[in-house]
Amino acid sequence: MESEDSLLALTIISASLLIIHRLLKKPQRPRRWWRTELYKRREGRELLTDMNFQHISGQYKSFTRMTPTDFENLLAIVGPRISRKYSNLRAPISAQDRLAITLRFLSSGDSYTSLQYTFRVSKQSISGIVPEVCSAIIEELKENIKVPTTANAWLKISKEFEDRWNFPHCIGALDGKHVLLQAPIKSGTEFYNYKQHFSIVLFALVDADYNFLFVDVGCQGRISDGGVFKDTQLYDKIENRTLDLPESRPLSDRNVSIPYFFLGDSAFALSEYLMKPYAGIHPKGSSKRIFNYRLSRARRVVENVFGIVSSVFRVLRKPMLLQPHKAELVVMAITLLHNYLKRHSTNVYMIPGLVDREEDGNLNEGTWRQNNNNITSILPVRNIPRRSPAHLNAIRDELADYFMNEGKVSWQDRCS
Repeated sequence: MESEDSLLALTIISASLLIIHRLLKKPQRPRRWWRTELYKRREGRELLTDMNFQHISGQYKSFTRMTPTDFENLLAIVGPRISRKYSNLRAPISAQDRLAITLRFLSSGDSYTSLQYTFRVSKQSISGIVPEVCSAIIEELKENIKVPTTANAWLKISKEFEDRWNFPHCIGALDGKHVLLQAPIKSGTEFYNYKQHFSIVLFALVDADYNFLFVDVGCQGRISDGGVFKDTQLYDKIENRTLDLPESRPLSDRNVSIPYFFLGDSAFALSEYLMKPYAGIHPKGSSKRIFNYRLSRARRVVENVFGIVSSVFRVLRKPMLLQPHKAELVVMAITLLHNYLKRHSTNVYMIPGLVDREEDGNLNEGTWRQNNNNITSILPVRNIPRRSPAHLNAIRDELADYFMNEGKVSWQDRCS
């Protein structure tokens, strides 16, 4: 009985002490969470809504000449491939936001650090978003760059070159450019080029209307232009005779059959399917000098295409701080966006005066040349002298003679 009374008394004392403790305890301050400025104002999905989206859309128009409608159309194409949400982020990143981040990176060349403050997304997330969206663009827009597969399609390109640039039998202009990289990790001299920079090579074939017909990206910078060409699928198809190029035929009012060919500069080797200028300096008014002028005039289209993409997509204007495989994705996505925007947003992307134009033989340089005056991140490939076989020189001589007679244009003596 005494033990029960003692247990009861102890219980009452314990309860009394607990009540007194709670009464005397200071009120607990509410818990506070620390956040950096980067994540403040991120409530739900706020990255590109309302006023913020309108502000960034305006920036896209000035950088990429893309209207909000163009943005929405592109989003409809690539959106399903980039709709996955990153599980390690507090707030989901929508397909719209991912596309906006990537386009901003391509068009401005801003670092990931700058982009994280613009979009309030961490650098780690951006480093995953950009390659993912570029891969989606490549997959969904790949049909915008397509090599012709029939003789009639090649003849159509040849007619455009003859009508616009007065060069018959031309089925495209070839060139390659070094895209500079900051030294890739553990790459040694693999990407080290003749200009003492690290780079990958962008090799392209374009038509008479500034469209890419074929693109190869990623060849190491140490390889010469001719070597880059021989490593492409285009070269393999030419050698294997699977491109269905038109049969050789004489020029207008001539008797000698001439093959259809691509135009290249002196860095390439003269061949049956590739025409290049005569080496050296030739007297004014001579057939060789006239030929070189006419060829360089037609080849200007590929120079303009490289100028346009580097003027609009400014990530190409300075060395990329990316590993080569990611830089390949970025460059390939840019070439596909060029063809897509040129065909679907001509009045905004290809603004008047952007490319070179001629009036009675007088050259008016495109505005891209002024925009790219100080550009140092896209460099020409190395020029390696080569001796041409006699039968190929005969084909070039036939063209040179044609330009002096049946194919002469009124301004060539003055401009050459």
